[in-house]
Amino acid sequence: MDTYQLLFLISMLITTSECSDTAEPQCEVFDVEHYNLLESEAFYFVPYALDYLHDGDEFTWYKNHINNSQTEPISTDKNNTVYYHDRELLFLNLQTEDSGFYTARHKRPSGECYNYYLKVDVYKEETDRALLYLEIKNSDQNKKVPCPDPVSYTCEELGGTFTWKKDFKLLEGRHEATLWVNDVTKADEGVYTCTCTWTYNDKEYKSSGSRRLKNKEQTAHHKPEIISPIDKELFADEGSLIKLNCSVYCGTNVKGNCHASWHVDGNHLKKKDGYNQTTKTSIETPSKKTISTAVLTIERVSAEDFQTKFECIGKGSYRTVSGTFTLKQRESIIPFVTGRVCVLFLCVFAAMLVKCFAIDLALFFRHYFPLRGHNKDARTYDAYVVYQIQSMDKVTEDSLCHFVTRILPSVLEDKCGYRLFIQGRDDIPGEDRLELVEDRMKQSRRLMVILTSSSGSGSDIRDQRPALLQNSVGGFDWQVGLHHVLLLTEMSVILIQLGDTGPGGYTHLPPGLRHLIRKRAPIRWPEGSQGAAAWNSRFWKRVRYLMPAIPAKKCPQFAII
Repeated sequence: MDTYQLLFLISMLITTSECSDTAEPQCEVFDVEHYNLLESEAFYFVPYALDYLHDGDEFTWYKNHINNSQTEPISTDKNNTVYYHDRELLFLNLQTEDSGFYTARHKRPSGECYNYYLKVDVYKEETDRALLYLEIKNSDQNKKVPCPDPVSYTCEELGGTFTWKKDFKLLEGRHEATLWVNDVTKADEGVYTCTCTWTYNDKEYKSSGSRRLKNKEQTAHHKPEIISPIDKELFADEGSLIKLNCSVYCGTNVKGNCHASWHVDGNHLKKKDGYNQTTKTSIETPSKKTISTAVLTIERVSAEDFQTKFECIGKGSYRTVSGTFTLKQRESIIPFVTGRVCVLFLCVFAAMLVKCFAIDLALFFRHYFPLRGHNKDARTYDAYVVYQIQSMDKVTEDSLCHFVTRILPSVLEDKCGYRLFIQGRDDIPGEDRLELVEDRMKQSRRLMVILTSSSGSGSDIRDQRPALLQNSVGGFDWQVGLHHVLLLTEMSVILIQLGDTGPGGYTHLPPGLRHLIRKRAPIRWPEGSQGAAAWNSRFWKRVRYLMPAIPAKKCPQFAII
């Protein structure tokens, strides 16, 4: 039993003896009211259980001394710093020696007796934690900070005014009994002090009380939800190490009420060689989601583990959820890699085949997918053949004559069914040459240009040329052909190179033709190679690829005339 409890018992005995001198009932005892107060301030006190005094009531205040267990009557003299008036006990300048127990004895004419008790502790430092009243800690966005009851009661009874401090610094313009702190953040936390300034007997006094404000983050409980693992079957390699994560989401800011764990075959995980479990609960930022994760480590997966049921358990505030998972032998990656490599190889091989045989494929599918636009093309000739003979030696001239008069018609006309217009062979005697060239160009679907070497000396040039080549001398057909290809874009061009280009290259050709050569390289005639004249050789496949897909329909002779 401590000193205060002993003093309390003595006081009760004294009170009982004084209140019942003639065997009257014992005085009714009320609970002790305890206040921690600041030195140099004032304190106005009225017992909470006492309303008003009536006529004939006797009311006396005493101070109980701890050392000698004696009671000392308190004066009613207003000049004292501690005195009482009727039911009111006033401390006008609190000092540390004012700490102690105080007793109020209340007698009524009827013989009823009441005892009221007060315990006062006076502190010197304003920042002493003992001076704090009930802490305010909740998750409200706007927080209410009420002035402590003793201070607000004093201001209400004595008509005082309020001021507020935060962390003992004055808050300007705040004079209400209840302080509201809106949109609370971490910076708003601290000690809020309410001070009442009141006047008594024409003198001004102050009483204060402080509360600590804390911002408690909002919590939201959620039904536990297993977020990992997702699949019911977990793959592993026999003999390898594996870690199984059981992650459970429980809500927002509920760290103490969220727990994840693993069970094996329906039982709690026991210490066993090869098994190890660790658990961690964390709150994510900024979402504040509470997630608990249990990591089950299997140091060496055995064949028995593939027959075992692993259960992920998630416990929240009010519910428990679970999910059952099994281990499955992971298939070898070799067949997967082999299959992908084979597919890649086939794709590369197919791409190479397409690149190498693109022309062959195009020619093959022409028979099965004919172009619809050809039916509307009523042109008579598939190609108009143009060639040049200036500055050619005898060998080059003979080679050109042989290619134009024999090889070209024998393959494209005789074997492939195309119709060519070749000057000297297809022109009509007596017809105007300029008009003939213009008309035949319009009736042709391609312009075929035969290019020869630019080298040769004048002494080597033959004086007597075949009539065929002599009819092709002149630049008008070149000009008309390039006009139709470059400007009118009515026909495509096919370039064929006979022999080498020579040291001068293509500089001797017209600018328009050189432009076409830069866009598309000529097809080189492999003279002398075996099988070059065959219609299915590489050279003729490239020429046929550039020719129309379907040869022009043969027209009656009178239609041409």
